[in-house]
Amino acid sequence: MNELQRILAALRRDGLDVESVEDGALVQEGDSSVALFAEAAEGGGVFVRLHLDLNLYVDEEALSDVLMGVNLMNQSLDYGTLLLDPLEADDDEDDLPEADDSGPDGLDERVTFAVLGRSVLWLPSLDERELARLREHLTRFERELSEAVERTLHGEKGIRA
Repeated sequence: MNELQRILAALRRDGLDVESVEDGALVQEGDSSVALFAEAAEGGGVFVRLHLDLNLYVDEEALSDVLMGVNLMNQSLDYGTLLLDPLEADDDEDDLPEADDSGPDGLDERVTFAVLGRSVLWLPSLDERELARLREHLTRFERELSEAVERTLHGEKGIRA
């Protein structure tokens, strides 16, 4: 049993909804699905990468204001970080908000960025204590990022750049 399989078995034992996908897994945490990937670290232990798609998209025109807001939010996060990831033309068009910014050649010249949450955790072993630490990190990662984004989008005192 490899590292990922051992981690997934432990999460399932704890009652979490876990679905294996290609080289990782989707873990249902709160109202979100967190993508989880694990790989052996060179010096020993296991690196666990967490990825949270927040389903937020930013057009190039708003990039400077959003970057400033993301940087301010990141200063208050303990369990992950928010980042902007440029979407390629090949990315699933169904996920993007509708807009027609076609250039003179009919090509879409706008660049859209997805707002993502990411975290990396190193586990020196996969014993019960370290797996409990992973479960805590996973829960707090999802909650912290979701709450930060909700406060910013819907709070009375949203971030002002």
